[in-house]
Amino acid sequence: MAGLSFRRAVAGDVDAAVPLIHSSGPAAFEYVFGVPGIGDAQAFLRRAFVDGAGEFGWRNHVVGELDGVVVAAGAGYGGATKWPFTRAAARQILGHYGWRRAAGVIGRGLRVESVIPPPTGNTYYLGHFGVSPSLRGQGVGSALVGHLLAARPGDRAGPVILDVATTNPAAQRLYQRLGFAVVGERASTLVNAQGRVPDHRRMQWRAQG
Repeated sequence: MAGLSFRRAVAGDVDAAVPLIHSSGPAAFEYVFGVPGIGDAQAFLRRAFVDGAGEFGWRNHVVGELDGVVVAAGAGYGGATKWPFTRAAARQILGHYGWRRAAGVIGRGLRVESVIPPPTGNTYYLGHFGVSPSLRGQGVGSALVGHLLAARPGDRAGPVILDVATTNPAAQRLYQRLGFAVVGERASTLVNAQGRVPDHRRMQWRAQG
């Protein structure tokens, strides 16, 4: 798409980037981070994004711009991030929710990892894909995935994986067109008043020779 470019995110992208990140899995995000009396998941994601550290921080993201406007967001990271991301998330959760509610949020996050496991070893994980609704189906998502694949660090030369909700067949078709194949599926029974985590399929990239 003419005029579309990608760059590393910065803290100032928070207003545009967080709704896009949230759109990548709103039910799961709300299940974990939506807490009555504190706020919805986007309130926490904003705090974490501006903080910069961890899975949801700006340092872990790229954004796509169309004529200077942020229209896409996503992330690519490896297994070595697990413990730094865990420490950052614990600190951010404690700061946002306080001691009384933090344990519940952390517990729900760990339960979601049984459905959407974090990467391990030298795998390269793609996630948090979001595209502005008005531009979906116009090649922006494909370009974002392509950018992240091209930017894969040399120390993450293992499998390239992502997860897609079974409730999002359009996204699965897109990933299949880009060379990803389903390699497993995890059922979910996770539900609360804020959201229900759907079943997820893990997909792995088959590099074209």
